[in-house]
Amino acid sequence: MHCNQCSQTLNGIACTKAGVCGKNEDVNSLQENLIYALKGISAYVYHARELGHVDKEIDSFLSEALYSTLTNVSFDLERFLDLNLKAGQMTIKAMELLKKAHVEVFGKNEPTEVSTGTAKGHGILVTGHGLKALYELLKQTEGKGINVYTHSEMLPAHGYPALKAFPHLKGNLGGSWTDQRKLFAQFPGAILGTSNCVLIPTDKYRDRIFTVGIAGLPGVAHLEGYDFSPLIDKALSLPELPEEPGPAITTGFAETNILPLADKIIAAVKDGKIRHFFLVGGCDAPGKGGEYYREFVQQAPADTVVLTLACGKFRFNDLDLGEIDGIPRLLDLGQCDDAISAIRIASALAAAFGCGVNELPLSLVLSWMEQKAVAILMALFSLGIRGIYLGTKPPAWITPGVMEVLQDKFDLRLTTEPARDMEAMLS
Repeated sequence: MHCNQCSQTLNGIACTKAGVCGKNEDVNSLQENLIYALKGISAYVYHARELGHVDKEIDSFLSEALYSTLTNVSFDLERFLDLNLKAGQMTIKAMELLKKAHVEVFGKNEPTEVSTGTAKGHGILVTGHGLKALYELLKQTEGKGINVYTHSEMLPAHGYPALKAFPHLKGNLGGSWTDQRKLFAQFPGAILGTSNCVLIPTDKYRDRIFTVGIAGLPGVAHLEGYDFSPLIDKALSLPELPEEPGPAITTGFAETNILPLADKIIAAVKDGKIRHFFLVGGCDAPGKGGEYYREFVQQAPADTVVLTLACGKFRFNDLDLGEIDGIPRLLDLGQCDDAISAIRIASALAAAFGCGVNELPLSLVLSWMEQKAVAILMALFSLGIRGIYLGTKPPAWITPGVMEVLQDKFDLRLTTEPARDMEAMLS
């Protein structure tokens, strides 16, 4: 079936609900997906620019792609699919740019145990993705009797040498962005929001939270130029935190410290000690649906390895999965943009085994589609990676016609039940 006005079809998608000039729900779906991807790319480029790194090709694409979503610019379904895949390519470049910036400024990641408890003293809790803001805060709080804690996507900061060198960077509190209102109300110190994933505060802590950079909240003081004096003064005026030790979690893995183990990993695979790798990551979402990922990781057989990244890991990163020949079974690669490390690891292992990434004993299980997750999914599609599991709900803006194309071209699958999906991946 073809649209009576534009007569276009895209691998089976036809204009079944044509509007003016044949515009239809599938074009709208691809446009909306593209806009989400552009938002994710922009976030990575913003943080890279904070650290002095820019890329003209990415900047050029952002304007071209965003322009293409304006009213009556294009009604070409195939072109919008191509633009989404090109957004994936730009996501890879953006993640590479940001990773380069992080490593040049803060050093190469190092596996690090991070306390989840508190130390006696005044405290500041930092949430978001802005490592530049955290670094400036750590410098300004030296010797002031203030301990700094990370929250959510700030956890990976503890794996960078230049950041963990500050002795008053004490630990990580809470889980993903979804626990903010409860955690921040209980935290007696001052709070800093550095990026997206910050929620409108309740009255219980509105006077104790500040924002910097891109972040902004109604009725909350915004700090300009990385001058954290008001935040520091507020922290010193508040009660000290008690000494309350907590269990440790580990972060700081990357291709720079995993690939040196490649020979050991390859030998373990060939000897049958490692049967399969799972990349379980993405953005956390509120609600019980996220329990799927904890149950999935808990059911992972003892001869498998789980790589993870982004805030979705807080569903299960407290689990002790042990080791296989000295190789940790749970490897936290960092923030969502550190998906570039996962891509590099998979590519290197594929080269070592003499096969393609799709032939590796590797399954990708991704959670919740928000802007950055969309950008990363498009990046994986642009690399030709197939068989990705996505859940626990399909993206609301993806029409049945577009979903059919993604399933046909990339074998995209939706999660069902942990045991059922695990069996399918291991078969």
